[in-house]
Amino acid sequence: MKNIEISKNKEDKILSDGVNKLTVSYSPHLHTNQSAAKIMWSVFLSLIPAGIAGIFIFGSKALWIISLGIISAIATEGLLQYLNKKKITLNDGSAALTGLLLSYNLPANSPWWLVIIGSFVAVAIGKQIFGGLGQNIFNPALVGRVFLMTCWPKYMTSFMKPLNAGFNVFGSVNYDAITAATPLMIVKEGEALSGLSYWDLFLGRHAGCVGEVCILALLIGALFLLLKKYISWHIPIIYIATVGVFSWIFGQKGLFSGNFLFSILSGGLILGAFFMATDYVTSPLTRKGQVIFAAGCGVLTSVIRLWGGYPEGVSYAILMMNAATPIIDRYTKNRIFGK
Repeated sequence: MKNIEISKNKEDKILSDGVNKLTVSYSPHLHTNQSAAKIMWSVFLSLIPAGIAGIFIFGSKALWIISLGIISAIATEGLLQYLNKKKITLNDGSAALTGLLLSYNLPANSPWWLVIIGSFVAVAIGKQIFGGLGQNIFNPALVGRVFLMTCWPKYMTSFMKPLNAGFNVFGSVNYDAITAATPLMIVKEGEALSGLSYWDLFLGRHAGCVGEVCILALLIGALFLLLKKYISWHIPIIYIATVGVFSWIFGQKGLFSGNFLFSILSGGLILGAFFMATDYVTSPLTRKGQVIFAAGCGVLTSVIRLWGGYPEGVSYAILMMNAATPIIDRYTKNRIFGK
């Protein structure tokens, strides 16, 4: 005996004979093997090279930060969903990805409690308070990072020195006591970068956050996402190009005197451009909107770097443009056929 069930939204009718199910719904009928979980875990996997590089550069401390960030984010999401009597959706990978991205935005010598608080804020305030996956208006990992930067700037701006130029995994030195300034911090203070080449910046042989220093590893992951078409080139390339051009034009030593290559290879620009600014939920839907969004991120990042109080502006720039995404979508929506 066949039974006909009508879904709650009264849009789908499911015809079931106990074994086979036929779904009848309104057009358009789009068929794809992609899902939110598959995309989230694919992005997670694409970030693994950067994590491995961070462990090689900063030692086992980086591995601890990454693991704690992921576990804390997953635990927070599971707990909040349980308390709110919602379906537990930890297998969709969004919480794990949020924890991973947050840990990549932290110094390797961060205290354990800082990682846990950051993960909690990222998931609870950056995501679950809006209703969960797909309903948040800000990138959750960046919400956590900016919260930590506001509350504990001393810990968030104290970076450990790479171990043996980034090739010693479990060094015997007491690296908790060895700190160094990031390239952006050095330039911000008006000092000269001595003994640091572009190759060092590209490979991550300098102080910085766990997952942002090795540009090579980040580009490997970004190439995977581009080839799989999980992201398009519009946001990351325009974002990076805008930072390069703006930094070159408005250099600290006068017009058209900036070092655009240094601006691109330093800080969290590559991590932010490819893995956070491209977030499906918090970025514009149309190509025109994505161009505006990316250019805005680039200008704001450069303005903060050049004239702001912090040497890095990627997190703040992306969050500000996240807030502008709804209005960008409104004025760049595609023309309806027939009008």
